[in-house]
Amino acid sequence: MTLLYLVRHGETLWSKSGQHTSYTDLDLTAHGEEQARALRQRLDPAEFGLVLASPRRRAQETARLAGFEHFEVDPNLAEWNYGDYEGLTSAQIREQHHGWRIWFNGCPGGEDALEVRRRLTRVVDRVRQSGVEKAICFMHGHSSRVLALAWLDWPIIFGQSLPVDVASVSILGREKESWAILRWNS
Repeated sequence: MTLLYLVRHGETLWSKSGQHTSYTDLDLTAHGEEQARALRQRLDPAEFGLVLASPRRRAQETARLAGFEHFEVDPNLAEWNYGDYEGLTSAQIREQHHGWRIWFNGCPGGEDALEVRRRLTRVVDRVRQSGVEKAICFMHGHSSRVLALAWLDWPIIFGQSLPVDVASVSILGREKESWAILRWNS
């Protein structure tokens, strides 16, 4: 059985301000770089047989600063495409669209929940078929949640209950015969 580690990138200016960031390619802040370096104390690159990273610079920078020099860029690990909501906070979006929630309403000009789910299910399938003991993905907040939901085969709306902090590590695996979250947001 493969254990799958999910690492959200370190802090960026927009993650700090709460702005939705998908395709905008931001660097880590100085604090985000410190957070990524601190991951070295918790993660040993030699333990992972499969190392994947989002195509976004912030995820790849986190991987490198955490000590992972060799990784494969997987476009399926990109953040949820926020389309017209790129760069906006949830509060700003709700000023125009009262009650908006990404889990229910998606993003005009971007991806809907089913598109994101299909994309991240491909990652789950790849990891499960890899045969490695441990795999790790350096990625983003919403996409980490959706990947976990795909791992568990849970409905997409459950993602609203799985917050993901910057530079956090989560571990997916099995508990007896069930797919499970072994550690979340640590």
